[in-house]
Amino acid sequence: MRNHEVTSVQKLLNVDGSLKEPGWSRQLYQIYDRADIKAPKFRIKEWDYYLVLCDDFALAFTVSDDGYIGLQSVSLLEFGAQPWEHTETILTPFPMGKLHMPTTSDKGDVVYRDKRLNISFEKTENARHIVCQFKKFYEGKTFSCDILLQQPPMDTMVIATPWKENKKAFYYNQKINCMRASGTASFNGKTYTFNPETDFGTLDWGRGVWTYDNTWNWGSGNGVVNGKPFGFNIGYGFGDTTAASENMLFYDGVGHKLDDVTFHIPESSYTDPWKISSSDGRFEMDFVPILDRAAKIDVKAIVTDQHQVFGKMSGTAILDDGTKLEIKDLTCFCERVHNKY
Repeated sequence: MRNHEVTSVQKLLNVDGSLKEPGWSRQLYQIYDRADIKAPKFRIKEWDYYLVLCDDFALAFTVSDDGYIGLQSVSLLEFGAQPWEHTETILTPFPMGKLHMPTTSDKGDVVYRDKRLNISFEKTENARHIVCQFKKFYEGKTFSCDILLQQPPMDTMVIATPWKENKKAFYYNQKINCMRASGTASFNGKTYTFNPETDFGTLDWGRGVWTYDNTWNWGSGNGVVNGKPFGFNIGYGFGDTTAASENMLFYDGVGHKLDDVTFHIPESSYTDPWKISSSDGRFEMDFVPILDRAAKIDVKAIVTDQHQVFGKMSGTAILDDGTKLEIKDLTCFCERVHNKY
């Protein structure tokens, strides 16, 4: 059944390590437990990724335990007259559960500390608190921030996806859009301030076991449309999405499920204009890039080729009841990533 919605609280995995009920849901109804996984520890991947975005700049934070390697990173991006970004990453060898990543996004804190990086994601009631200090972030200078994301009760996008070629592989992922952002970051004598009236954060929370070689497309953005919070999550290419896609609109706290979405990426360049189309006609957008956060790592068994493109989205989004929203110059990103690890 296409776009099968999971509505009951249950274990995520069967006793053989396969997904019990592939599909999508509005909350984390399926219960994740590392002890239920039947794949080797070095294949387990657990991550929390936050993106805090406004029209002029963005911050991104990753804490991850990907089995035989962990990637802890911070990105600072500017979208002004001369777009600029820097991402600093610390590779952690063989974490394999030592980071004690929470089994749910609803409670528990994520903390990583070493000589250069001190970062924490604290979950409080109806909010998330990001605190970070990164020494020698760029050109010897320190980056620091203290950010608060408000999370009132609202729908989220949750997907539980298997792989056809390996029944012990699965992707369990939650995207939380439309969290109003406040707080500041500082780097190189400059202060970056978020305004909760206009600026938002997104959480990409993921747990799972992947196959080795994958390419995916993902896009996300938040803003204010007709005086109400609006966000979207679009993506495809990862695992067997027969049961459900992860495409969803969010408007005033309510999720609206979409069918398939396609990224029309120009062959000429990632920074040329894109088109985004949908099989149900409910998400039709023009995407004008500003900055391509490109990163490539190729060290034998580990390969990652990323193009996370930030820009402006304009077009129409249609809610479940047929309401048409006009989207104009919404700051967001769309990406294509190829990973082998």
